[in-house]
Amino acid sequence: MPSEKITFPGHSGDQLAARLDMPDGPHLATALFAHCFTCSKDIPAARRISQRLAAMGIAVLRFDFTGLGHSDGEFANTHFTSNTEDLVKAADYLTSRNMAPALLIGHSLGGAAVLKAASEIPSVKAIATIGAPFDPSHVVHNFGDKLAEIAREGEAQVDLGGRPFLVKQSFVDDVSAANLAPAIAHLKRALLILHAPRDMIVGIDNASQIFLAAKHPKSFVTLDHADHLLTRAEDADYAAQVIATWVRAYVPLPHPAPPIGAPEGITRVTEADAAGFLQDISAGPTHHALADEPLAYGGTDKGMSPYQLLAAGLGACTSMTIRMYARRKKWPLTGVSVDVTHDKVHAQDCETCEGGAKIDKFTRLIRLDGDLDNAQRTSLMAIANKCPVHRTLEHSNLIETSLAEMG
Repeated sequence: MPSEKITFPGHSGDQLAARLDMPDGPHLATALFAHCFTCSKDIPAARRISQRLAAMGIAVLRFDFTGLGHSDGEFANTHFTSNTEDLVKAADYLTSRNMAPALLIGHSLGGAAVLKAASEIPSVKAIATIGAPFDPSHVVHNFGDKLAEIAREGEAQVDLGGRPFLVKQSFVDDVSAANLAPAIAHLKRALLILHAPRDMIVGIDNASQIFLAAKHPKSFVTLDHADHLLTRAEDADYAAQVIATWVRAYVPLPHPAPPIGAPEGITRVTEADAAGFLQDISAGPTHHALADEPLAYGGTDKGMSPYQLLAAGLGACTSMTIRMYARRKKWPLTGVSVDVTHDKVHAQDCETCEGGAKIDKFTRLIRLDGDLDNAQRTSLMAIANKCPVHRTLEHSNLIETSLAEMG
């Protein structure tokens, strides 16, 4: 996944640091990601969600708000309104590159910010929030007994996540005055709300309030075992998968023209976890799957193994071929199932194999349902051996491999 480091001017003119994660293949749409309060664009949840969307052709811009991460400016001079203004500036930057965002994603206070900013970004068709507060002033609970000092002195150092931040009374006043209800009621965009019932930072009641304030189309998905920051990889992966699936209903993802010589397009496999074996598989812009290895082999068992995928191709092709033949003959076939197992066997019957060599063996068990006579069943079993994938696996194959050019 190509990732471009960029900067653009924020609400105050300070340069904001960003990453633009681009698809390996055709660029079909663009999303804008807003991170959580005092977080950065590089938190694991943001990276994983960006990677999954990029795998399906959606570019993602994730940036650091003013004074955070690698962005210029002073955090002490920012507030909730400035965050929404930074989001609009980010959208303007994307529009200047002919990549106007169709999807907004916001995590925690970033979720509240995208709800507020959406009305100022006309290209947006869908919005997804993760652990977002209904009332942005919720964040002042993190200031604890420092609120009195802020009120008395006008500012105070507040410890947030083990890091000191200077917070001014202007921030408290601005976030306390924010009212999302009207903005949510007039979104006029599709809304997806993701929230964890066990979220100890922003309670699940916030998701209920956002959902009730919004008009249709709206959806709510619970992140059952997640914490507020989606620190577990499997929780971030699940949120990414839900967003990637949901957004197809609201953001047009045009089919790119297939390359010459590949009438069904390209199947692209992209590593999703460098520490394990999880792979993102995209077949054009509409079909997505996962490949992995079992836990016993160092994987996370989130998808079929490569040999299981190969067996699935044989089984699917077998079933389809039988169905097409029975349909053409108008035979009473009511159902087909194919069990496929794979193994390595000694190549006693392989004349060209060296002694002791092994070959791949695929075993099929075919079930044919319906009021079929013996002759019809025999014919259908014979036609199973003519399925294209069967023939491909039976014959010798040529695999050509080349190295893609950098950049």
